[in-house]
Amino acid sequence: MLKILSILFLPLLCAHAQEEWSLVGNPLLAFYPCNDTRDVFIQYEPGKPPEDENEYILKITKSYPVSTRMKLKFDSPASVTLSKNTFARVSVEKDFIVVKFFKSHEGIVLFVRGPINTSVVPYMTYLNINNMEYCQHAKVGYIDSYIQGYKDHAEIKPQRNSPSCGKSKITYTQLIVNGEVTQPGDWPWHTAIYKLDKNNIKYICGGSLISKTFVLTAAHCTTVRGKPLLPELLSVVLGKYNLIGGDEGSEEREVHLIIVHEDFQLQYLHNDISLLKLKTEVTYNDYIQPACLWYKAVSEYLPTNQINGTVVGWGFDITDNLSPKLNRATSIMVSEGTCIKKNPLLYATVLTDRKFCAGNADGISACNGDSGGGYHIFVPDTPKDNSPNATGSWYVRGIVSLTARRSDAAICDPHQYTVFTDVAKFTNWIDKYIH
Repeated sequence: MLKILSILFLPLLCAHAQEEWSLVGNPLLAFYPCNDTRDVFIQYEPGKPPEDENEYILKITKSYPVSTRMKLKFDSPASVTLSKNTFARVSVEKDFIVVKFFKSHEGIVLFVRGPINTSVVPYMTYLNINNMEYCQHAKVGYIDSYIQGYKDHAEIKPQRNSPSCGKSKITYTQLIVNGEVTQPGDWPWHTAIYKLDKNNIKYICGGSLISKTFVLTAAHCTTVRGKPLLPELLSVVLGKYNLIGGDEGSEEREVHLIIVHEDFQLQYLHNDISLLKLKTEVTYNDYIQPACLWYKAVSEYLPTNQINGTVVGWGFDITDNLSPKLNRATSIMVSEGTCIKKNPLLYATVLTDRKFCAGNADGISACNGDSGGGYHIFVPDTPKDNSPNATGSWYVRGIVSLTARRSDAAICDPHQYTVFTDVAKFTNWIDKYIH
């Protein structure tokens, strides 16, 4: 009797297990891309494999008589497939996807995807049905924040920064291209890196002080033809505000050792990160303090998913000259897809999973002379605190690496995005040398 019962119960348990597993899956997200109609909507499944993340379902719930002609346009290359081929055909005419109905039908479902092996999502920007235009002022970018890409590494660590890092000691009562002038002591971790060039000392790059003996900067600032410079050719000035002239509380240090990432690649500036070990410790004061180093866990403290960073430096201003005083500019982090759409020829070539894009593309950006400086993010002490008086610390999330050049001069184009080395991807490499 017991044997019979065990045989009877086994299928029931398996069926129960299968029923439980069937409930597990990614919920579909719905978006309405058109401001003037709810008949057009998008279904997107987050969490798919990276190679399938830039595909979605486009549904247009209208009645289509025989010989209906539909034209669609997208903001980037798109592949469109009919869910059923029993009532319509799809083709290409110039920049348009054209759907022709040979049978009447209720509604249509299209599978849309972007270029293979990219994270670029094509967004519909034009819809015309039988010479009537729909979906004017279409929305774009609503899927970008769900693109995860490849993530093959995770880490959890205890608090890695000192409690005093990333905090300015001076409070005032009252690129960087077209940026805002700062006050002395606002960014006490920003450093000026100088190079000895034929008996002349020349400012070349910015950097971020991350301890009493280490400065974080870009590898292209500390190399020549991809090889590290001699340490005695470089010096670092901390607490500097005026590019030319003295500053209260500033200190100069010689460089003891230049550490360039072993996989630095000059042509496309891959792994564009370097550490300068100073010969002697710096003395912290009101104008010299360390920045906090970014690590993944602090993301949970940010008030919103949109990341707003700040870049500071003496880079070229609107007069195409180095700024005499330290400037700052807010720079919004954008998705890889958004960046590539802005300038496919450049950004599709240089971007990797160890870089990110940021900027406003409106004339305010990092420029020549800002290289090596940090992309700083304010992290509140209280999670999600977005109040104007929130307390917190500034973390270095990126390093200014490169941007597009202007067509009329060998300097940056402020209307393009800036590419940053993603410090979050190099925390283990940094720890290996500074701890």
